[in-house]
Amino acid sequence: MHIDVDRERCCGAGMCVLSAPEVFDQHPDDGVVVLLDPAPPPEHHAAVREAALLCPATAIALTEEP
Repeated sequence: MHIDVDRERCCGAGMCVLSAPEVFDQHPDDGVVVLLDPAPPPEHHAAVREAALLCPATAIALTEEP
């Protein structure tokens, strides 16, 4: 899995951090998403998928790798 985030699109809701705190964080100044791991290990994939689904701004894009 590879993750891309669109920081311009992010509205700072924080659903990604709540779903996958090992992979996402928020910038302390504006709350915009900070991607901690663009290629997380398999044990985090389910949480990352949930984060992408819950993102109200659809700022998280996932590429599933075989």
